[in-house]
Amino acid sequence: MPQSPNEEVTSLLVEWREGDPQALDRLMPLVYGELRRLAGRYMQRERADHSFDPTELVHEAYLKLAGKTHPRWRDRIHFYAVAAQLMRRILVDHARGHRTAKRGGGVPKISLQDAGEVSGDEGADLVALDEALENLAKIDVRKARIIELRFFGGMTIEESAEFLGVSTATVIADTRLARAWLLQAMKARPALLDETQP
Repeated sequence: MPQSPNEEVTSLLVEWREGDPQALDRLMPLVYGELRRLAGRYMQRERADHSFDPTELVHEAYLKLAGKTHPRWRDRIHFYAVAAQLMRRILVDHARGHRTAKRGGGVPKISLQDAGEVSGDEGADLVALDEALENLAKIDVRKARIIELRFFGGMTIEESAEFLGVSTATVIADTRLARAWLLQAMKARPALLDETQP
């Protein structure tokens, strides 16, 4: 019986983890569409004149992924979470460099509306959000991870729960608490929480 696309992705991730360098080459055509979708979500939130486009962001992430030797992938959800985290790091590093070049001006804005974290009419500074998430992780790793998975990884409540091995109720509660914490941490920023989304 042939494998489903998700099973094939997981099998190739296992082969890559076990040292087969060809597995990555066979894997990329299967995951490219999803990586492109994630990159597209990121780039929708960026300024119009950003030097990256979704394809370039995927390629940057691919280069970082390809550099991993014997990665410890659990499954496809883990792979996408790591890829999303890499894209976040690429954009945050780029934003920091851009902010330094502009001496504090022109920092790219990012909307949290897709994950329901912040109202779509308002923006949050990507660098400030990244710093707030890092500070939240020092206090509560799981809550920071849930925000990262849902916002940066584009994961649903159910996928986040599966990835973290917790209930969907825990993901919903942690999302609400993390939102409140992030609002407090970023209160000087023009970000408003959307209370209609869990």
